[in-house]
Formats: sequence, structure tokens, C-alpha cells
Amino acid sequence: MVPKDNDNPLTSLPSLDTLLRADPLVPILEKYGRQAATDSLRKVLGSFRELPDTIPETSSAIAETIAQHAINLLKRQERGVLQAVFNLTGTVLHTNLGRALLPESAIEAVTLVAGSTSSLEYDLSTGRRGDRERGLVERIIRLTGAEDATIVNNNAAAVLLCLNTLAKRREVPVSRGELVEIGGAFRIPDIMKSAGCRIREVGTTNRTHLQDYEEAIGPRTALLLKVHTSNYVVQGFTATVDESELAKLGRAHEVPLMTDLGSGALVNLESFGLPHEPTPMEVLRAGADLVTFSGDKLLGGPQAGLILGRRNLISKLKRNPLKRALRLDKMTLAAFDAVLKLYEDPDRLVERVPTLRHLTRSTNQIRAQADRLGPAIATALKKDWSVRVEPCQSEVGSGSLPEAKLSSYALAIRPIERRRGAVKHLADQMRALPVPILGRAHDRALLLDLRCLDDETGLTEQIQQLEDAT
Repeated sequence: MVPKDNDNPLTSLPSLDTLLRADPLVPILEKYGRQAATDSLRKVLGSFRELPDTIPETSSAIAETIAQHAINLLKRQERGVLQAVFNLTGTVLHTNLGRALLPESAIEAVTLVAGSTSSLEYDLSTGRRGDRERGLVERIIRLTGAEDATIVNNNAAAVLLCLNTLAKRREVPVSRGELVEIGGAFRIPDIMKSAGCRIREVGTTNRTHLQDYEEAIGPRTALLLKVHTSNYVVQGFTATVDESELAKLGRAHEVPLMTDLGSGALVNLESFGLPHEPTPMEVLRAGADLVTFSGDKLLGGPQAGLILGRRNLISKLKRNPLKRALRLDKMTLAAFDAVLKLYEDPDRLVERVPTLRHLTRSTNQIRAQADRLGPAIATALKKDWSVRVEPCQSEVGSGSLPEAKLSSYALAIRPIERRRGAVKHLADQMRALPVPILGRAHDRALLLDLRCLDDETGLTEQIQQLEDAT
């Protein structure tokens, strides 16, 4: 090693070749290979050159410090783009955390088709090419009673496909109060424009009447669009037009009615003690010609967009070249089929579909879990922190049932002595764990809402890896 020049700490930095021969670097070379080790060392050396004051005083410590930095960098890169996390935020369907968890049977179905050749577009009965979604569509029809169905990669794509197929270069009347923003600044008007149709706004933000739609219908009208405001509620002096009235109006003018349910559910959620959410079956019975909804929200499946309705309209959708661009891959098809299969046994649906299980967990179960975990977490965090079981409110998330508040319990972690930034520092540490723990800050505490916690042992093991929570 070159002796450190007191006037220039950069002279103490060893060369890359010297580092690659140093003893502390041997484990890195053995585990990650020479190329990965070399790339990480270059980055670490570059960071020291930008911040020379951080270079250790002694030459023996330099190689060890650089090696540790390189190992940390390689570990972060090794984790991959997506990481498993503990969702203790209190939001069941958290868009940023992947929304619905798949049932075990769906995970098994994905594993099967991912690791083996499958009959994706091959008809085993005839020995000829088959339709990749035919079997899935047949299951959807059995469950919903729809004439026909098709499926694409998300609900925004479903709306886009319907409008582009049936209303390109034509007008679509829609209530001003239903021009919703789905999330991430993704809005219904933007989808409609991208589909090539012209928006014909009717009514006002809070009140829209049947006459507003009737006055908007003309020779350029392609279809009527109703959007379920699943992610917000307008209260007070309001008026809307339901599907049955719009369907009659559409039939009178030979204009189809399309309803976008967004986070549509396939079961009556009121039977589980949750607020009512319209189902595709209800909308179709009311007279809608097409209905679209998501697969990875209240339904509890993988990301997908379902389109149900009249056979002649679905047939047109399938012939649109966009349909191929928006189709599902084999693993999503397998997962969705497995989820829908569970809906054929409604008596055991809640225990098998994680989303429904988490939404319907009793407060007694969550409280008992909190009582079990509290002491272990308090021990891991040491005496500088208090850990208390406190009642809290969970939410559904992903724009579903916006008014629903789910009673729950959380472990509220607070510093014994009030310290600026202590809660944020603890949250940062928990996010840096091998399996990050995500809670939410509230009332000068870090709340770990246990509504969605299935793996108690795993959570305890992660908490015990916190070296310093101060």
C-alpha cells in the first residue's frame, strides 16, 4: 500500500489491481466472479475520490472498508428488480406493492407452465392450433352468465380496446362526474383520446340526468360510457343515471352501453361485512352490453382486464389488431384460471383467496397476533423504544371501496425519549432489511398494521436483524 500523504488523502487509495490481490477481496472474487468484483470496486473507488474525507486513516483499514462497500453494493444488485416485502402499511391492495397476493393454487399453476412446455395455443383434442384464452373464457361465462368474454393485460387496456374497436373517430357521451383519474395521473379522458374517439361530456360534476345523455346522442354517437367511480365518492346534492335507464336509452337509439367497473368484484362483498360493490353480473343484468373490470383488485387475481358482454361485440374486439398487443402471457393465463377455479367453490373462497382473507380478518385475530409479536419486537428494539398494541384503521386500497375503513390493530413503535427524526430513521432501517418491513408513520410513531401479516416467524426474524434502532 502507498503511505498516505497528509496533504492529499487520495494518494492512499490502492490501485484496482492491488485491491483484486488483497486478502479481504478473496471472498468477493469467489462468490461474485472477477468481472462483477471489478465493476463494484471501480464504483467504490470512484465514490471515495468524490468524498476523500471518508477515506480511512490507516492503509490496513482501507482495503477492508473498500471490500465491505463492494460487498454491500453487490448484495443490493443481487436482490433483483423486485423484492419481497412485509406489507404492514394497512393498505390491503397497495398499488406500489403489487396489489393482490395470489392464492397458492395460482402460484403452483404459474410454476408449472413457467418450467415446462404447455398447451398454450394447442388443442389436445384435435391436434391443431387452439385459442389461448378459450378455456378461461368458458370458465368466466360459467361464473358470470355473460354471453362471451375476453381478457387483456389490465383494465385500462380493456377500456382502450373497447373504445378503439367500437368508437374510433366517433363520439362517446360520458358524464363529467365520471371522468376519473385512475392513478399515477392516468385518466379516463386520456384513454379515450388514445383510443381515437371523441369525448362528449354530459351533465355536471355532481349531477347528470338521463336527458343529458339523450340530448348528446346523434349520428356520430358510437356508444354510451358509464364509469363506476370506484376510487372516490361525491356526496350531497348529486344525481346519476343507473345502467338500466341508460341501457333502455341505448336500445332506443341502437347505441350500445359500456360500463367500466374498475375494481369489480365477482362476489357480493356485503356478505363479508364490506360495503356493496357492483358486480359484473349485476351490471349485465341491468342491460349493459359490455362491462370491463380489473383482475388484480377485489377479485384477488393477477393483473388483467376482463371484458364481458354481448357475443357480437366481443367478436369485434377479438379481431382488432390491438388485441394481440394486449393479450395475456401464459403465466398470467394460468394464474387467472386457477383463481377463477376457486370461485367455483364459494364456501371456501375467503380462506383460499388472500385478498378476501385479509379484507375480512377479524379484529380479534389481529389483536391476538399483535399480542404475540409485541414482546419479541420490543426485545429486538431494545430499551430506547416502546412497543404498544393500538387500534387503527386499515383501508382496501387501489381505488377500491374508498369509504371503507377496516378496524385493525397495529404495533405502535415510539422512542422513549422524543428525538428528532428517530421514527424516520427506524423506518429507513426497516426498509433496508433483507426482507424490508413497510409500516406507516402516524402520531409520532411507526405503525406496523398487522392486517396483512401471514408470516409471523419471518417478521420476527427480520426485526431481530436490526443492529441499532436508535
